[in-house]
Amino acid sequence: MTQLPKTMINIPEGKEVATLGGGCFWCTEAVFQKLNGVERVQSGFSGGHIEAPSYKDVVNGTTGHAEVIHILFDPAAISYEELLEIFFETHDPTTLNRQGADVGPQYRSAIFYHNESQKNMAVEKVAELEQSNNYEQPIVTEITEFSNFYEAEDYHTNYFELNGTQPYCQFVIRPKVDKFKKHFRDKLK
Repeated sequence: MTQLPKTMINIPEGKEVATLGGGCFWCTEAVFQKLNGVERVQSGFSGGHIEAPSYKDVVNGTTGHAEVIHILFDPAAISYEELLEIFFETHDPTTLNRQGADVGPQYRSAIFYHNESQKNMAVEKVAELEQSNNYEQPIVTEITEFSNFYEAEDYHTNYFELNGTQPYCQFVIRPKVDKFKKHFRDKLK
């Protein structure tokens, strides 16, 4: 088992990690938790210059961190390429520092790759999407080498599952999860 710094999850033998930022981590967590082959999803922060930031620190937009999910997955059950496909289908990669009403650099579209293979797959996926002409605007997804991950406070964990009746969950997260379930039903747990 690979031991990572205390701010990151351990990676058991045969498993991999992906770190993705697609806006509010409540939304992305709710989608990726439902995937077959995903063993754990942690909400947190990556890519910034402040060590061990709090949610309150990050939402002010000055830490350099993005809200992300840290995904432990079994590549024998779901590939990194499939995770990228779902990532791009479940957020808007053409809006700089914004997803819907969530605005600021902490909501940027970002892929923090853990190795050269992940980097190459991310670059290839963006190139493929740009050539597809499915988007009216250019893709602005940041592709950056992974450098840090800080887990968000406990109340962010399983947010949609625990707070599904809250207005934000009903009006923002639920439609995204419903669309995801319809489009990717063959990949659900």
